[in-house]
Amino acid sequence: MTRIDAKFAELSKAGKKAFVSYIMAGDPDFDTSLEIVRGLPGAGVDIIELGLPFTDPMADGPTIQLAGQRALEGGMTLQRTLALARAFRETDNTTPIVLMGYYNPIYSRGVDAFLAEAKKAGIDGLIVVDLPPEEDSELCIPAQAAGLNFIRLATPTTDNKRLPRVLQNTSGFVYYVSITGITGAAEAQACDVAPEVARIQSASGLPVIVGFGVNTPEKSRAIAEVADGVVVGSAIVSKIAAGESVADTLAFVKSLSDGAHSV
Repeated sequence: MTRIDAKFAELSKAGKKAFVSYIMAGDPDFDTSLEIVRGLPGAGVDIIELGLPFTDPMADGPTIQLAGQRALEGGMTLQRTLALARAFRETDNTTPIVLMGYYNPIYSRGVDAFLAEAKKAGIDGLIVVDLPPEEDSELCIPAQAAGLNFIRLATPTTDNKRLPRVLQNTSGFVYYVSITGITGAAEAQACDVAPEVARIQSASGLPVIVGFGVNTPEKSRAIAEVADGVVVGSAIVSKIAAGESVADTLAFVKSLSDGAHSV
C-alpha cells in the first residue's frame, strides 16, 4: 500500500473528501517553494502535487506556464525537484507527494535512474500528462513495479470507448479534468462534473479527484460534494506569482481545504 492508498483509506474511514494542492517546484525560488510545501499539510492538504518545471507544458495555462519559467530561470531541474521532495520528507513521512509533469525530463534522465531516485526521494505517484496508455511500457508499468502509483487523467472527451484504455494500469486515483482546455481556462461546474465522476467511479473502482477550474472555497466545496476530492493549482500559484507571503498563501490554501473538508 502506497501513501496515496493509505491516505484515501484514512479519509474514507473518517467520511472526508480529499483536498489536493498543486505547487510548482522552485517557484518563486527553491527555499520559498520548500517553505510553502512544508506548510501545506498544516493548511489541510491531504495530497501534494509537485509540479516538475518544463519548457513546453502543453496542458498548462499561462499561470502554471509562468510558474515553470520562473522556476527554470531560478535553476530548478529534475534533480533539484527531487531534492526538494527529500527535504520535505525530513519532517513529514506521511503526506503523499505526486510528481506532475511531462515525460521529456524523465526520458532524458533515464527511466530506471529516475524511478530509483524518485522512490528514494519519497515520491509516491506520477502524473505524466503527455504519455498516453498506448505507451504504458515506457514509464507506467516500470513505475508501478517500483512501487509508485501511476495516475491517469480523464477528460470530458474521454468517452465510454476510450475510458477502459485510460483506466488500464491506473492506480492511486483518477484525475478528472473538469473542463476542455488548459489549466486556469474556465470554472468547473458541479452539475457537469457529477455524472462524469459517477461514470469513472463505476468503471474504475478508484477515487476520482477533480481538478482544473477550481479557484474559491465555495467552488472547492461544490466540487467535493460530487467527487472524492478536489485539486486546486492555478489559484494557489497565482498567489505566489503576486508575491504574497508564505503565510498568506497558506491561509488561502487553508480556506480551500476547509471548503472541501466541510462536505
